[in-house]
Amino acid sequence: MNHFPVFLALEGRRVLVAGGGDAAVAKLRLLLKTTARITVVTKSPAPEIAAWAAYGRLTLIRRAQEPGDALCCVIAYGAHEDAALDARTLRLASADGALVNIVDNLEASQFITPAIVDRDPVVVAIGTEGAAPVLARKIKAELEASLPAQLGLLARIGKGFRRAADALPMGAVRRRFWAAYYDQAGPRAAEAGEDAIRATLDDLLKTHLAAETRPGHVDLVGAGPGDPELLTLKARNALDRADVVIHDRLVAPAILELARREAIIIDAGKEGFGPSTPQEDINALLVRHGLDGNHVVRLKSGDPTVFGRLDEEIEALDAVGLSWTIVPGITAASAAVAGIGQSLTKRGRNGAVRFLTGHDMKGFADQDWTALARPDAVAAIYMGKRAARWMQGRLMMHGAAPATPVTIVENASRPDQAIHAATLGTLPDSLSDVGGPAVLLHGLAPRAAAHAIETREIAL
Repeated sequence: MNHFPVFLALEGRRVLVAGGGDAAVAKLRLLLKTTARITVVTKSPAPEIAAWAAYGRLTLIRRAQEPGDALCCVIAYGAHEDAALDARTLRLASADGALVNIVDNLEASQFITPAIVDRDPVVVAIGTEGAAPVLARKIKAELEASLPAQLGLLARIGKGFRRAADALPMGAVRRRFWAAYYDQAGPRAAEAGEDAIRATLDDLLKTHLAAETRPGHVDLVGAGPGDPELLTLKARNALDRADVVIHDRLVAPAILELARREAIIIDAGKEGFGPSTPQEDINALLVRHGLDGNHVVRLKSGDPTVFGRLDEEIEALDAVGLSWTIVPGITAASAAVAGIGQSLTKRGRNGAVRFLTGHDMKGFADQDWTALARPDAVAAIYMGKRAARWMQGRLMMHGAAPATPVTIVENASRPDQAIHAATLGTLPDSLSDVGGPAVLLHGLAPRAAAHAIETREIAL
């Protein structure tokens, strides 16, 4: 990010625009929405600029820019549409202490003005670092269409009500009040006008003040295999409402970015045979933050019902009377098999698939090796890297052929996904360079390799 987005306080502060043509007019239409004190310096002002000056909306100086014109200005615009004149504005205004933007010249500008969706006092700024102005305009148009016109009215009235709302306890209780206003009560009342909105706020505050302090709620959410686009809508909504997010080691940073900025983010990672947060500590975190009245999201990679120790966490929540909801996610096996262009089940090949873990609380996990060693068996093996040689031995002892295909899918669904084709006989050596989390697909080869094997068998 080369440009850090900020909202600059302009009330009563000076802003300079140097230039008087179309570019200056376009910039002034935006600046005149602010409470800044605007000065325009130009020899030849457009009729619109002269009219704004006549109405007292800006100060017009009919000459070329001189040293000192930008003194005490927080920002200045070079809008001459002439490279030499704009370069002079950059030099003079910078010397006066202002930050300078040269219209349509990203390289020369010290700041940029984003595309803006205006629902004053709600303002959405859209920037693309100057790389794609057309895209910024497209996003602006989509937001303009999706944000209701009364949003600004709701925000203005809500702003005036903040002092009254301070009677509510800070934190989750107050957030629930404002969420009820902006999500439901406010938009309904807006159809009847400002008086109805104010009356709704009064009634809503009385309701929330009278409500007993209630415990929080825990959402046990599947974050999917890593690609943020595979996150479910229900999971995204939970993250948007969360006061506290307790996540495991494999949740992608891009997914954590979707949480509310004010949310407390707690890393409760586990790593097989490595550093881990004890499950008892995770249970205690869920209980403590839930009983404090927070909306807690327990964010687990993949699906929380697959090797997620979900039942232990639910038992801890039930023991103290906290409510909870399970939000399923896409499990890593589904993403992994999609990555190799295969399906987990196939008519004529296998009518069942096993989800296995390579190790459990006692060490390497024992399985029904006889069933897994059958030629048509398919299994998705989680947390199997360290147990690979042990599993190889068990399977081959029970009759599995060394040539049985095993595909290693590393970082399934993520940008750095890697697919390693192996066999049961080569599995441990094939894992030597696999550093990321991996799913082992026993009995499945990548589609191209599988097709080649089938073709060769037919020819034989």
